Order: sequence, then C-alpha cells, then structure tokens
Amino acid sequence: MSRKAAILKLRETLIKRRDALRKALAGDLSLLKELQAQSGGDEIDAALDAAHTEINSQLAELESRELAQVEEALARMEDGTYGICEASGKPIPLARLQALPYATLCIEAQRELEKQGEYSSSPNWGQLYNSTPVSMNDVEQM
Repeated sequence: MSRKAAILKLRETLIKRRDALRKALAGDLSLLKELQAQSGGDEIDAALDAAHTEINSQLAELESRELAQVEEALARMEDGTYGICEASGKPIPLARLQALPYATLCIEAQRELEKQGEYSSSPNWGQLYNSTPVSMNDVEQM
C-alpha cells in the first residue's frame, strides 16, 4: 500500500474517531449535568455522586483533548502537512501514524522532547489521577 493510500485510510479512521468522541462527549456532558441536578440522599450518596462526577469530568477532559488532536490531524491533512514531523521536518513513519494517527512528531523527536520534559502527546495518567478536581464550569467551557 502506498503512503498516500495509507494516509487516506488513516483519514477515515480519524473521522470515525472524531465522530465517536463528539458523541461520547455529548453524552458525558449531559450525564454530568444530570448528576449535578440530582439532589437528596445521605452523605454517602453525596460522596458517591461527587466521585462519579469527578471521574466523568476527567474522562470528558481526556476525550476533549483527544478530540482536539484528531481535529488538528484532519486540518493538517487538509493543508498537506499531515505525517510530517514538526521537529525534524521528516516524514513520520506509517507504523507510528497507524499506532497514533494524530502524532505530530516522529519517535526520535518525541523521545528527545520527553527526555527534556517539555512535551508529551500522551496523557500523563499519574498527573491526571492526582490532579485537582475539574468544576462543572470548566467542563461546560470545553
């Protein structure tokens, strides 16, 4: 398969992922609003609701970030810069793009930036787990 054909296939994958993320985010945000609107119950119910809201909020944040990356990749396809490493200007190998269709850096550039601690295209799960809670106002602005 030629690089051009592979990129066209990746475009289809990105569009499907974008649509799925949009749908998931719409559901997550409506669920968050429902949970916030519910009241009553005892302290244990309130604590459980707060925990569910926090988890859903963080998942919505991750999905929102991924959606932005997918949309950026589709925009790069439109302007002809998709698959080109932003650091080196060299083509990103197809294997990397197939593994992470919204990659903007080749593996070498990604590793170098991660060593320097400046950039990571993948979420830092430990940081997310230990992050401060996201308020409903933050989620609505996403």
